[in-house]
Amino acid sequence: MRTLGRFLAAAAFAAVAGFAVDRATAVPSATIAKPGERAPSFSAPDIAGKTIRLGDYAGKIVVLEWTNDGCPFVGKHYDSGNMQALQQKYTTTGVVWLTVASSAPGEQGYVTPAEAKSDLARWHAAPTDFLLDPEGMVGRLYDARATPHMVVIDRSGRVAYMGAIDDKPSTRLADVRTAHNYVAAALDAIAAGQPVAVTSTRAYGCSIKYKDE
Repeated sequence: MRTLGRFLAAAAFAAVAGFAVDRATAVPSATIAKPGERAPSFSAPDIAGKTIRLGDYAGKIVVLEWTNDGCPFVGKHYDSGNMQALQQKYTTTGVVWLTVASSAPGEQGYVTPAEAKSDLARWHAAPTDFLLDPEGMVGRLYDARATPHMVVIDRSGRVAYMGAIDDKPSTRLADVRTAHNYVAAALDAIAAGQPVAVTSTRAYGCSIKYKDE
C-alpha cells in the first residue's frame, strides 16, 4: 500500500466487523440500511468536487464499496486484481460502482482528493466514481464498520446485499481464487431475475475510523 508504516498501522486495527451503529454515531438506528428495505438516500462529494446523490442513479443497480488505502484486507483485493476485475466486469453491464472513503481527517484511512486519485491510478481501479465521506454520514447510514464493506442496491432501490466481499476473511492473495464472492453472486442473481441467496454477512477487514468515535 502507500507506505509500510500505514500498512502496519492498518494491520494493527484489522478486525472482523459488522455490528450495528452505536451511541457514538449521529444516525438513528431506524434509518440504517437493512437488506430488503429501501436504501437510505445520501449525497457526498466525489474526488472532482461534484456532489453525488444516490437518487442520481434511480433505476440502476448500485454497488457501494468502502475502501481504505492502508488496509491489507483491501490490499488483498486490489493487489490480486480482484476488485478491479469486478468493477470492470459489472460497470460494463451498466452497474454503478461507487467507492467510498469514510475515515475522518487525521485518522488512518482518510484520503484527500489527490490521494484518492493517486490510489485509483496506482491500482488501475475502475469504479464509476470515488466518494469522500469524512464526516462519516454515508458510512454510518450503511453500517460500514470494516473495509472492504460492500453493499448492492437493486434497480428498485432496495438493499439486495450488504456485508463482506467474500467468505475468506484473510489477507492472503491466493484466497481470492477459492473464495465465494457474495457481491458477484448478488449481482449475477439480480441480472438473472433471481432472488439473492445471501443478503447479509459480517464484514471483515480494518475498522473505519469515524469522526468523534
